[in-house]
Amino acid sequence: MGTGSPTTLFEKVWSDHVVAAETPDTPAILYVDLHLIHEVTTPQAFTVLRERGSRVRRPDLTLGTLDHSTPTTPVASFRDLAVAGDSAARQVQKMQENCHEFGIELFGFGSEHRGIVHVIGPELGATQPGKTIVCGDSHTSTHGAFGALAFGIGTTEVGHVLATQCLLQRRPKTLSVEISGRLAKGVTAKDAILATIGQIGIGGGTGHVIEYRGAAITAMSMDERMTVCNMSIEAGARAGMVAPDDTTFTYLEGRPRAPKASAWEASIERWRSLKSDSGAVFDRSITVDGNRLSPMVTFGTNPGMVVAVDAAVPDGDGGPGFRKALDYMQLQPGQRLSDVGVDVVFIGSCTNSRLSDLQQAANMLRGRKIANGVTMLVVPGSQQVKKEAEALGLDQIFRSSGAQWRESGCSMCLGMNGDTVPRGKLSVSTSNRNFEGRQGIGARTVLASPLTAAASAIAGKIADPRRYL
Repeated sequence: MGTGSPTTLFEKVWSDHVVAAETPDTPAILYVDLHLIHEVTTPQAFTVLRERGSRVRRPDLTLGTLDHSTPTTPVASFRDLAVAGDSAARQVQKMQENCHEFGIELFGFGSEHRGIVHVIGPELGATQPGKTIVCGDSHTSTHGAFGALAFGIGTTEVGHVLATQCLLQRRPKTLSVEISGRLAKGVTAKDAILATIGQIGIGGGTGHVIEYRGAAITAMSMDERMTVCNMSIEAGARAGMVAPDDTTFTYLEGRPRAPKASAWEASIERWRSLKSDSGAVFDRSITVDGNRLSPMVTFGTNPGMVVAVDAAVPDGDGGPGFRKALDYMQLQPGQRLSDVGVDVVFIGSCTNSRLSDLQQAANMLRGRKIANGVTMLVVPGSQQVKKEAEALGLDQIFRSSGAQWRESGCSMCLGMNGDTVPRGKLSVSTSNRNFEGRQGIGARTVLASPLTAAASAIAGKIADPRRYL
């Protein structure tokens, strides 16, 4: 920073990447270390490059995958994409053509590395502390779990980064979220972030980058930290970050794209400096008492409408927006959520589709059956996660319980690939958004952890996972 004053983690990473400083009239120009792309937000960007006669500035810093529009049933040819619809098939085909034309590495259907963009970056070791990472997807904040500064960007910005390897950004403010204490048995990282969003609201982080801190965060695995950072966007934040530590380094060591040999040792030394200094000042700070948290579920049509799983639907403010949300969800104030029947259960998405998420659900389902009338999809976040889960026999546990075991992809998180919740049906989902129609036209979504989702599949209604532990 030049002044010698204590600085935050965000400020350190930001200042290291400023190419041109922000002025009252212009945003800062930031250098981008890693650009992740997928088939939905890139076609127009590549078209603009082609029209301008431009090339991709740094194809070596760009990685592509297929995830949003891909069906989670096996795909052997383009004819198999029909289940996802003509639009999805065209997006996939254009992605393959564009990556080939512009020399970008793409993890296509035949790749063992294909998967959800925010799952494969970390598991490859491409996501690293101190990097700036962008992707045309709002949940790019996931990568902040490693101490990276990771932004979701729009399609126009995707084109800018492809052409220049830089991004125009106004400097966000900083928000410290300290999750103190220790999470109780049955309470997960998903519950912690849902409770945080419930506490600060869906606009509580607007204009800020959140740094997650505190004993509960320090105790989390990397998979859990990714779940927390993933949903920073649902709190309105620009990004979320966790300072890297030995948990981070252990996760990254030996991964295909992590530094090797002497470069690894040099990286560790550099990464250890990526933490907020003692005395660093945040623009805002809040504390969440982790000791008091319960398994959480949403009851409305945004992630801030959330309560403990054993609670009743609140009265709210009585305003028309609140009433409209309850009417859509077919719920009433005072109704016990544990009395609400479940039609569909989805375990997957960039929030909760990693191996540890699947292990939690499988351990609960082991030796049990899902309730009659419940459809359950389990969708691993990547082909690598799928392979590891099958090596542990998790697929057999899911199938034996009555659940469907699928190929990797975004799946039912956003209902644009053939995996949808029927109109009027209620889904307990480990994804990140419960907006009207998010999982299909007229679908009703309850956000929850993998443990709560699995418990609900067994009970046939929204269920407290602690009764099955």
